Amino acid sequence: MAAYALFNQAVADHLGLHPTDLQCLNLLTLEGGPATTGRVAELTGLTTGSATRLVDRLERAGYVVRQRDAADRRRVWVATVPERVAELGRVWERLGGDWYGLFDDLDDGELALIIGHMRRTVEFSAAQVARLRESGDGA
Repeated sequence: MAAYALFNQAVADHLGLHPTDLQCLNLLTLEGGPATTGRVAELTGLTTGSATRLVDRLERAGYVVRQRDAADRRRVWVATVPERVAELGRVWERLGGDWYGLFDDLDDGELALIIGHMRRTVEFSAAQVARLRESGDGA
């Protein structure tokens, strides 16, 4: 976990972003379309005020734009800027090529074990995040 956090920090530094902003940008890309600031708050676990500031930073950096909803002018969508996301993708491609090599000498059974473990880790982490957010005290 610490190694990934340091890697994420280095990528964010390279792009001139805060690590949380980089992760939010990744989450927005996975969403596959525009999201409200409220959805950004849900995805990141931030308060709506903090999510608004995060979107402000991403907008200033040119990674997202705000768009008014045509049907409901009160609603504002946060959309990624395709050209900037493509730049981010190119950075990941340059770095990611080496990651794939880590799996070259593993057989199908070993890969299945790793994939299974990663899926369980993601599910377990999501459950613990929900638990912490619901209880407020971690219990």
